[in-house]
Amino acid sequence: MDEGLSRLFLLDPEVAFLNHGSYGACPRAVFEDWQGWQRRLERQPVAFLDPARGLRGWMRAARVAVAAEVGADPDDLVGVTNATAGLNIVARSLPLAPGDEILSTDHEYAALDKTWAHVAQKSGARVVPVRVPLPLTDAAAFTAALRAGFTARTRVLFLSHITSATALVFPLADIVAEARARGIFTVIDGAHAPGHIPLDLAALGADFYAGNCHKWMMAPKGAAFLHVRRALQPMIEPLVVSHGWTPDRHGPGPFGFPAFIDAIEMQGTRDPSAWLAVPAAADFRRHHGWDQVAEACRDLAQATAGRVAALTGLAPLSSPAFCAPQMVAMPVPRDDMAALQRRLLDDHAIEIPCFDWQDRAIVRLSVQGYNRPAEMDRLVAALADWLAGRLPGAAPA
Repeated sequence: MDEGLSRLFLLDPEVAFLNHGSYGACPRAVFEDWQGWQRRLERQPVAFLDPARGLRGWMRAARVAVAAEVGADPDDLVGVTNATAGLNIVARSLPLAPGDEILSTDHEYAALDKTWAHVAQKSGARVVPVRVPLPLTDAAAFTAALRAGFTARTRVLFLSHITSATALVFPLADIVAEARARGIFTVIDGAHAPGHIPLDLAALGADFYAGNCHKWMMAPKGAAFLHVRRALQPMIEPLVVSHGWTPDRHGPGPFGFPAFIDAIEMQGTRDPSAWLAVPAAADFRRHHGWDQVAEACRDLAQATAGRVAALTGLAPLSSPAFCAPQMVAMPVPRDDMAALQRRLLDDHAIEIPCFDWQDRAIVRLSVQGYNRPAEMDRLVAALADWLAGRLPGAAPA
């Protein structure tokens, strides 16, 4: 891995930042592009926010850039602030009734668990979580577990593409196809997927897919997208009804784009600069050969996870085929995980999430191009020090 890549980012050089998966990190060049859009907005706010004087075209340019990255038509996706916001739009738009079931798994992101609990409370539907068999080593076993959860009342299938807590890549194709064949809405949380794994949303065929651009695509915070299959776009209700809304959802909106795009994007006073910087993030990745950088990151992440497993003696949560390429959830012995996270930061200058998940304790490692092998050595040494202090009779480390 190129040691010089770390200089392209704004991260504190004294801290080993091993938590790209939470909020991402924006390269310096992309950050400057973002600030350029903000300065342009402040220089002439009226002209900037007038769709007819530039904003309309700039917003589309960002959609075009994202569509090229995720295998989609730019008229089938819209910019939102984050994946959770996009999925809230979907969840609140679906026609759910008492007794309907939302089939999901026990690996979903906590904020989205709350979203669906809220929707279920309002509609009378209920959420049915399926326990995914672990370790995840076989796509057929995953599909069978979800298939067994389908009932005559299942109206929605909600799945992560890459799980947040457990860093697993769910094999979606077969279960999404089966759900659609049964007339079940398919809703995918792709928060960690864009820029992390290859995407072809047209081929996947999910009804709704939301993804973040600020994580692995390295756009500024506040840049994400919602992709909606064209036939279902008229059912989408924006969370905020404003200038872009029209009662006729089947044609173009008042600003000339599909009605669901105008309704979500054109909302008056709002800073769209993060979204407008997405093309700069795509350019940065291309210019620096990020596919090759990501390969090196994957190798470093897997090697580090193997070193930690050798320390703990605990098995991984999946085979490599189902582990997120640059993010690994590493099981460790049970302890006060909040205290471990503080200790790693305060004593070793390592920023990494440590948490309890179901009956496991997890340290979740993210490896991005700015990370260096020496930082992995620092993490392994710190965890070895912590583990030594847990042994009977050992002096505190």
